[in-house]
Amino acid sequence: MSMPKHKFSVTMTCEGCSGAVSRILSRLEDVKFEIDLPNQLVWIESDKDADFLLETLKKCGKPVTYQGTQ
Repeated sequence: MSMPKHKFSVTMTCEGCSGAVSRILSRLEDVKFEIDLPNQLVWIESDKDADFLLETLKKCGKPVTYQGTQ
């Protein structure tokens, strides 16, 4: 069974922004993620709660919006 894939919009304007997001997410257990910098999207595959992932992403200091699961 595959994990749900959550889509987040994160305001990222440069590699530094995406690097900050990457550092935060790589600390989590059992999480796979892709960062789409041109479209300012972050895809996270995880069994963790969407609210938890949202709060975690907000630690990068950028505006984050949850866009739902795929």
